[in-house]
Amino acid sequence: MNSKVLSVATVLALTAVVGSSPAPASSGPRPAPERALPLGPVGLSETRSTRTLQPGVTLTRIVRGADAPALPWTVEIAIPGGATSPDPDAPPTALKDRASADELTADVEGDGFDARSEQVMTPAVADYAGGSLGWRVRVGRFDSQSAATAELTRLRKAGYAGSAVYTGWDGDSADRGPWRIDVLTIDPGRFRGGLEASYGPDLENREKTSELVARAGATAGINAGFFVLDPKSGAPGDPAGVGVYDGRLLSEPVNGRPGLVIRNTGRHSTVARLTWAGRVAGRGASRPLDGIDRVPGLIRNCGGTADDTPTSLPLHDMTCSDHDELVAFTPEYGARTPHGDGLEAVLDSRGRVLELRSPRGGPLPHGGSSVQATGSRVAELTALAQVGHPLRVQRTLRDGDGRKVSPSPTISILNGGPELVRDGRLHVTPAADGMVQSGNPSFYYGWMHKRNPRTLAGVDAAGRTVLVTADGRSTAALGLSIPESAAVARALGLRDAVNLDGGGSTTMVVDGEVINEPSDASGERPVGDALLILPDRS
Repeated sequence: MNSKVLSVATVLALTAVVGSSPAPASSGPRPAPERALPLGPVGLSETRSTRTLQPGVTLTRIVRGADAPALPWTVEIAIPGGATSPDPDAPPTALKDRASADELTADVEGDGFDARSEQVMTPAVADYAGGSLGWRVRVGRFDSQSAATAELTRLRKAGYAGSAVYTGWDGDSADRGPWRIDVLTIDPGRFRGGLEASYGPDLENREKTSELVARAGATAGINAGFFVLDPKSGAPGDPAGVGVYDGRLLSEPVNGRPGLVIRNTGRHSTVARLTWAGRVAGRGASRPLDGIDRVPGLIRNCGGTADDTPTSLPLHDMTCSDHDELVAFTPEYGARTPHGDGLEAVLDSRGRVLELRSPRGGPLPHGGSSVQATGSRVAELTALAQVGHPLRVQRTLRDGDGRKVSPSPTISILNGGPELVRDGRLHVTPAADGMVQSGNPSFYYGWMHKRNPRTLAGVDAAGRTVLVTADGRSTAALGLSIPESAAVARALGLRDAVNLDGGGSTTMVVDGEVINEPSDASGERPVGDALLILPDRS
């Protein structure tokens, strides 16, 4: 039996048996001894400073390779013919076949620039063979960002697109740093506070991690799951994957992708792959749901139903579509449900139909909910819903073995991916989780292979929940590739770990202050949800 999947049922069973009574501090496995981070050559300088934030919670800052020499800047030219994305974390179209790269290199050289083509090799991981991702085209090597930017200006005037990049972000294992990593550790044997997820006042809007921490009076917090950023992909702030808050399923899983399962006592955290099913029932019949609390027709990160286009499989940072949907809305969604063509059954707090409105969209009654239908599903909702009669919405989570998962109000689940560590072994799963995209090697290159800011979480062999942020996109902190993130998680002693939203979203807040360096030029990015450590309740 799959131990990863078993852990979900174990969490729910153990919470009923163990309750909130603390275990003796000496019981259970002991934490693994510290190991140097597997970043760069052996023997690099590495410092760690740890302080206690509250009983059972520590913060450790790790700096590795602080004395590393500077690496050169270069200009990477976009190769024509690739996909684009409105997401600021999406990579440029940087890779193509050798012939295309060599052709572009010759053109750039012909215009008087020092161009070169380079093959990009990536390591194998659990479900992806690695090898050659393709070829990139670069111009020059420069001692400073300003010099690279000046060359980029010249290239743009000559008709080329590209960006100035620091070669330390490439992911070369010989690089000597620096890296800056912050680690929050929650020891359930001594922890008397609370550990919970928060999305703010509603699902459909974004808030900064620091705002969510302040609103809850939390000791600390990190950004958490992936979310909708572009209004063309849905409601900005809406989770792009599973979202369970206070035991309520408010966002459906990207089917089969992993989630971080936490309990408010900090006990029995785990990583689990989840699926779901939902139905709307009324007037003696029922029909399947497509989603929960999201704009109908837009499925961020894909992984929805069989009639979604272009795929029902996970496809990260892409938005699939379906013109024929039934989507349920809860009071937590926002002030108004999405407006558009179709039909909406508005329900009171008891689940009785108050009105059928078309076009759909508008406010919900206090404590009320609704079901929206688009396309061919309008006729189905019309047949199910009758004013004054009940309309029941059923949602069921299941684990990887198909067993029903019934979270209690003390459970939160946050979306993530790919997996990083399973049962103490490196287990990176980009193919299963939609990061390997046919015909678009540039996505894997920018998102998986290159170094970026990262947020990750998991549980160690002693049962401690561990939350990690790694700064990146600067010369003072290189960031991590996804394989490096997995190696760091294992070096920190994590038995199971998952990647959460990173890039410009990566944020850690402690005692009311953002302690890392968010990479967006505008500063801290508003996000969809956060994982919060609340003060002692005793």
